[in-house]
Amino acid sequence: MRQSVVDETGHGESTRRQRTRERLIDAAYEVFAEQGVHAAAIETIVERAGFTRGAFYSNFDSKEELFFALAERENALRIERLEQAIEDVRGRERAQELDRDGIARLVEGFLSTQSDDRRWCLVQSEFRLLAMRDREVASRYLAYQSDLEQQLARVLEEAADAVGLEFSIDVVEMTRLCVDVYESAMQDAILSAAPPEDRSAQRRAMAVLPSLIHHLTRPRPARR
Repeated sequence: MRQSVVDETGHGESTRRQRTRERLIDAAYEVFAEQGVHAAAIETIVERAGFTRGAFYSNFDSKEELFFALAERENALRIERLEQAIEDVRGRERAQELDRDGIARLVEGFLSTQSDDRRWCLVQSEFRLLAMRDREVASRYLAYQSDLEQQLARVLEEAADAVGLEFSIDVVEMTRLCVDVYESAMQDAILSAAPPEDRSAQRRAMAVLPSLIHHLTRPRPARR
């Protein structure tokens, strides 16, 4: 009986700690987007979350660590949506039908699963600038970026395989090209002040990505 009480108490403390972390991450997302990562003060973040500096430092060592926790959460959500999109299209298109129009339908389907990422684009751009100015942050940022590219490459490879295709270049390089196109489209949408509801970033990306994928994929050899 005593062990059960200890377990329940420990679980309660763990749950409260996780809720505190999530509120700090949510607040940081807002403040980073509004003020930039470099300019954002820890005091502003904890005030927005309704906590004290003590709550911050019991969960994170630094503002940079808080960003990486935010990045891990946001990227996991996006990868989960992409993986669900793969399941949705698996078997719907056959390799021999995937001409330029077929690939365009697939790309449009994948992009439709992604929410408007303008705020996340702003936060990532701000943090990238911070990493470029701070060598200590840069090393961790590069490791984070490499891990994300590997995860996205796995998803991209699964998507191609699901419709009987393979990439004619290294899948990580292909991933970088696709990400660069999408980020450029998102930046253009932000700079042009286009409203999110017009999905201008997705439309800009659609002007490039289907052709890019069409030229850099080939039918996957039949498996024995």
